Amino acid sequence: MAAASDELMAALRAVRSLGLQSWCIGAGAVRSLVWDTLHGFDRRSAVEDLDVVYFDAKAGPEQDADLENRLRSAMPGFHWEVTNQAGVHRWLAAALGQVVPPLASLEEGVATWPESATCVGVYLNGDESLGVVAPHGLDDLFELRVRHNPLRASVATYRQRLAAKRFGERWPRLSIDMG
Repeated sequence: MAAASDELMAALRAVRSLGLQSWCIGAGAVRSLVWDTLHGFDRRSAVEDLDVVYFDAKAGPEQDADLENRLRSAMPGFHWEVTNQAGVHRWLAAALGQVVPPLASLEEGVATWPESATCVGVYLNGDESLGVVAPHGLDDLFELRVRHNPLRASVATYRQRLAAKRFGERWPRLSIDMG
């Protein structure tokens, strides 16, 4: 499905050009594409933002903004959000007062996203083949199932996301666990 999306493939090429070692585009961009396709929608859902995550233990916090600026210059039509998973623990402590241990890998970071069907990312190899990061597997995504992922998000946060994202309205064939 990702290979059939010219928009996503262009975004993947832009991110690949940054030369990051461990990265993917994930969350809503991938989830929405899959669910739109499985619902047979002719028109793809608008992508609110392109979540680019990477893992670089040596990078400073300013690198995220630098990478976002480079991506905005390359493809200004997207709202890019770049996050180094190696620094998420610092952000959580500063922004939310949530103390968590540092993550050890990109996969560990993706594994903490609020819904299991959203814990999926794709990346583009040098030979144009796609790679997938799916620490909880792909069953929930392809079986149109929305479930709370308790690794970091509370049930309250999960429910707030369900309401805000309007999953059931947007994709009526979903099976949604209210947590």
